[in-house]
Amino acid sequence: MSSMANQTTIHKQPLIGVDTGGTFTDFVYVNSAGQLKTLKVLSTPDDPGQAIISGLQQLGLSREECRLVHGTTVGTNAVLEGRGAKVAFVTNQGFADLLTLGRQNRPEIYNLSPKPVMPPVPQDLCFEVPVRLAADGTELVELDQQKINKLVEQIKQSQPEAVAICLLFSWLDSSQEQQLAEALSDQLFVSCSADILPAIGEYERGITTWLNARVGGMLQSYLANLQQQLPQARIAVMQSSGHTIAANQAGQQAVRLLLSGPAGGLAAVAGVGRLIGEQRLLSFDMGGTSTDVALVEKRPILTSQGRIGRWPVAVPMVDMHTIGAGGGSIAWLDTAGGLQVGPQSAGADPGPACYAQGGLQPTVTDAHTVLGHIPDFARLAGNMQLDKAAAQKAFGKIADTLGITVEQAARGVLDIANEHMARALRVMSAERGHDPAELTLISFGGAGGLHVCALADNLGMTRALVPVHSGVLSALGMLLAAPGRELSKSQLQLLHQADVLDINSALEQLTEIACMQLTEEGVDPLKINIRRQLDCRYHGQSHSITVAWEASSDNPIKLAYEQFEQLHAQQNGHRLERSVELVNVRITASSAPSLHNLPNIQPGTSRVKQQQWVSGLDTPVPVLERKQIPVGSKQQAGPAIVVDELATVWIAQSWQASVDDYGNLLLRKA
Repeated sequence: MSSMANQTTIHKQPLIGVDTGGTFTDFVYVNSAGQLKTLKVLSTPDDPGQAIISGLQQLGLSREECRLVHGTTVGTNAVLEGRGAKVAFVTNQGFADLLTLGRQNRPEIYNLSPKPVMPPVPQDLCFEVPVRLAADGTELVELDQQKINKLVEQIKQSQPEAVAICLLFSWLDSSQEQQLAEALSDQLFVSCSADILPAIGEYERGITTWLNARVGGMLQSYLANLQQQLPQARIAVMQSSGHTIAANQAGQQAVRLLLSGPAGGLAAVAGVGRLIGEQRLLSFDMGGTSTDVALVEKRPILTSQGRIGRWPVAVPMVDMHTIGAGGGSIAWLDTAGGLQVGPQSAGADPGPACYAQGGLQPTVTDAHTVLGHIPDFARLAGNMQLDKAAAQKAFGKIADTLGITVEQAARGVLDIANEHMARALRVMSAERGHDPAELTLISFGGAGGLHVCALADNLGMTRALVPVHSGVLSALGMLLAAPGRELSKSQLQLLHQADVLDINSALEQLTEIACMQLTEEGVDPLKINIRRQLDCRYHGQSHSITVAWEASSDNPIKLAYEQFEQLHAQQNGHRLERSVELVNVRITASSAPSLHNLPNIQPGTSRVKQQQWVSGLDTPVPVLERKQIPVGSKQQAGPAIVVDELATVWIAQSWQASVDDYGNLLLRKA
């Protein structure tokens, strides 16, 4: 654990940020005096709450009143692994195959014999109701009590655990969905599409509602159990949008939590960026199992066109690209004898071979250990002794098969892992019209600092940053994130024909809902900030771009039109001679975060106490603790190793490092 003094903000209650990852569960704790501590414990995948209880016990907080903000992977893992509740799907007559047909997208378009894919909901769990709304919301076929009773009896016989209701045009009038829900909700977990995603696109709306029904009950049970074990804690959960929601409201909106952990990291990236005056950051979060890549411009960029596994998730979530390359990614040889890395991971149990927990397969972390990038005397995650001999032994088989040394095999693994991550970074920068050389690369996660210089070199970048507490930055982001809601509703019409008063009225309705929800979880209504936006597209397109709505301007529609054309040209390289269409109105309501700032650090002394032999270098390199590097302009030239309790940074040759007042490690190409 580490502590930091000089914190200016005093909190009435201790604050705890918790991020549950595939390998470790991370904690950031700020006590009532403003002192900050960090901790990592091994995750308990079968019951993630046990790792949280264990960590709080180690921090001495299991019975103390506190505010706990949690980034959870319970729902995410259930979706990716195909687990969850048995869900009945209810829709209009003639549309039972809605989720099965989807958009007819094929993952292998040239495969003439594709493997059959199981539909999300089996045919015997799809139910039709003879009701119908017109495209303008007019009721064409009404819903009566006889139809309701018949549906209830059919569903009762099928014995599902949850129900997803998705009726056509319910985003215009939700009354029919609400009547069905009231008849079913006494015994079942029910999700209505008009509550989850009141938007056009019946397939995306249906899948999102189905996902919510599938994991909602599971998440409700998990959070209720956690709250029961921590009765003194006020628990909030990170949403995929980068805002927090009270735990007692989270279950009904479970689909909004599927990127809970990664969103915490980006909330922290945005917070650090504000502190140091860097508004355009290309971030990569490298953990034990995967790497998440994103672009942050003042705040995390959101998308409503994200995916979890093979499913579209149309609620707002941080826009990121995830690959199966982490510190625990396993190196292996394919049938042709080629060296491969990932996506399989050693996970938390048994973990990389160097953890000495029984792991036998070589991983990316083992490669760094073999090459000396991690000091031989390091204690991983603050308390685990490094086993270099086990890492070397794990690489022995690959090296022998390829006829190379263990060091050469380890170097090859890092080259492949770096190329995987560089490719992902290009997807989020160059492929979207952003020159990486104009951005600052920010790395975090337990393994991020070991790759930051190599990735910056690969992308032609000259500035990089490893933030303070980079090994637990996602947990820190839980505290830097504000309570908030992202709400939207479809309002389909040509933008130049739209009425400003109608748009303002729709935005005001969403604002009232968001403010009511935030007030119910204890947020001061006078401290809620509102950001208004529109989703627009060229007429005939299917994908939209989000633009700001400047209601106070003389001509807000003209401003929205100009902003859309500018963003479309930047992202796609061209403009079209077509009308612009308004698709959705959207609001973001947020309050102040739990943690307002970071503490300053004590000035370091730059004394090199230890050195480390690194493969390929003729002399040992200095090993410095981050807090030993002086604050300010003095540079530490690479090659060098910078360590703290939870992460290691490899400063490559031709790079220089300095530390700012908060403890962030600033890297510059020499």
